[in-house]
Amino acid sequence: MEFKEAFYKDPYSTEHDAKAISCIPGKKGYEVILNDTIFYPEGGGQPSDRGFLILPGGERLEVIDVKRSGEDTVSLLLPAPVPEGAEVYEEIDWDFRFSLMQNHSGEHIVSGLIHSEFGYENVGFHMSDVITIDISGELNWEQAMDIERKANAVVWKNCLVNIMFPSEEDLNSLEYRSKKELSGKVRLINIEGADSCACCGLHVKHTGEIGLIKILSLIRYKGGVRLEMVCGKKALYDYENKQDSVTEIKNLLSVKPDEVTDAVRHVIKESAEKSARIAGLNSRYFDMRVQELKSENDIIFTVENELDGIEIRKLCDRLNKSGKAGTSVVLAPAPSVKKDGGETGGETGYLYVIASTRIDLKAAAKTLNEQLNGRGGGSKEMIQGTFFSDLGKIREAVQSLSAIISAT
Repeated sequence: MEFKEAFYKDPYSTEHDAKAISCIPGKKGYEVILNDTIFYPEGGGQPSDRGFLILPGGERLEVIDVKRSGEDTVSLLLPAPVPEGAEVYEEIDWDFRFSLMQNHSGEHIVSGLIHSEFGYENVGFHMSDVITIDISGELNWEQAMDIERKANAVVWKNCLVNIMFPSEEDLNSLEYRSKKELSGKVRLINIEGADSCACCGLHVKHTGEIGLIKILSLIRYKGGVRLEMVCGKKALYDYENKQDSVTEIKNLLSVKPDEVTDAVRHVIKESAEKSARIAGLNSRYFDMRVQELKSENDIIFTVENELDGIEIRKLCDRLNKSGKAGTSVVLAPAPSVKKDGGETGGETGYLYVIASTRIDLKAAAKTLNEQLNGRGGGSKEMIQGTFFSDLGKIREAVQSLSAIISAT
């Protein structure tokens, strides 16, 4: 027993003659059903194929999507109509198809080995730039790497990827993975020593075609773990990208490839030490500014040209706690800020932090932002954000904070 679709008869076929049976306009294009097709419809966790449908006059229509329409019918979504009865020519994107086959087959090996060794189920599977697998129990990184080594050993053995259609009687006696109860016509993918699983996806003929299996990450997820992995060409590209990164880091730090990790640790340690020294210097600077700054009308106002947003917040908090004034306003130039999600186009502004023990700043924030073309907010005790206005207008506005509150 076998499915009738051409993509099942020969997953390696890249070109195919067909006839258009029907063409129905839909919301996103024209849904075309052919008498047979090599285009795989989305299913079994595997995305649909990409490619073109070539009409008798030579017009090439990109296949936007492929869906199953009924048990044994597949429809192609196209940007333009196809005359019913037209003889057409199918051409799939083989690089995309083969990469999906490599990755899907590799996922089976990894999921099967995890199930065999730990008894865990694959409860979620998605293929995009990377494969994500949700496993029903917990693994640590060392266990995942052991699974990866065993999975690649299966690849190197070049085992047959056997497609089986067991009878219902035989199915009851077989051990296989499945996310749901199955009956009737069931398609099993069997990889010797690795996996037996119900699946409607496309796979390579032999595991050697997978090339390489690489697990990228492992995180806890819904009582189990989520793996990210890549196989085949994607695994090669991932290695090339990471090798390029390591080479660049090596060159920047002037170290040998096997010294990169220690060199990066040294840079991080030095950076942390510098940050600690800077924090200490800033603390002494803040103490000095608290002593120097004087209040005017119960407000301390200062512009700190060399401090960033976090640092002006710390200074403002220290000024507020000093009790020298009821309200403290600390600004810092922000020459490259963005406003309303776009570039400022050269417009400058000031980062602001305002703290007070006298007035409700949360009530004042809206009025200040309206007056000073600003954005930001916070609590009754402290607000922060950016004013897009000149310094004189900002000074006038904050000096009238008490009046603003009275008006509200």
